[in-house]
Amino acid sequence: MAAICVFCASSTTLEQRWLDLAAETGRVLAQRGHTLVSGGGRVGMMGAVTDGARSAGGHTLGIIPQCLVDLEVADQDSAELVITDDMAARKTVMIDRSDAFITLPGGLGTLDELFEVWTTSTLDVHRKPIVLLDPDGFYDGLTRWLGTLVDQKFVRPAAMDMLLTARTVAEAVDLTESALAAG
Repeated sequence: MAAICVFCASSTTLEQRWLDLAAETGRVLAQRGHTLVSGGGRVGMMGAVTDGARSAGGHTLGIIPQCLVDLEVADQDSAELVITDDMAARKTVMIDRSDAFITLPGGLGTLDELFEVWTTSTLDVHRKPIVLLDPDGFYDGLTRWLGTLVDQKFVRPAAMDMLLTARTVAEAVDLTESALAAG
């Protein structure tokens, strides 16, 4: 099966529904036989997604920069924990070690990771599926705004087509698997 990277928030002040969404994502990926690639943290949604994967017997690969290890937020229970020199190297390793990406709701770090994999895909650095899990319209404002960038010719329509959107965890994983199968 595939190594699927999940981008999500590491905040410790989130509503329980976001933690539940992350745990469900990890659980479904593991149940379908995929390896979970994460940011290597043990807090917030990042911790919940790995806990969810492990609860279903999944293999977890965490990738975390040394500065976050120093803050004692590393997921030491990961089957494999890769420690990078910095945040930029972390994203590079995540891209290299993943076959696809699912982005859950999150803040600046999550958006940074999404835009990194999306931009590198538009530049043909990789051809890996990118799925935006958008429950309850969390990302509706962002995707509407991105649409205006296409209208104004700042973004090519083909770039927008690279970003697949799902409303549920099952739909996100189905889209990811379909895109991987299509090659």
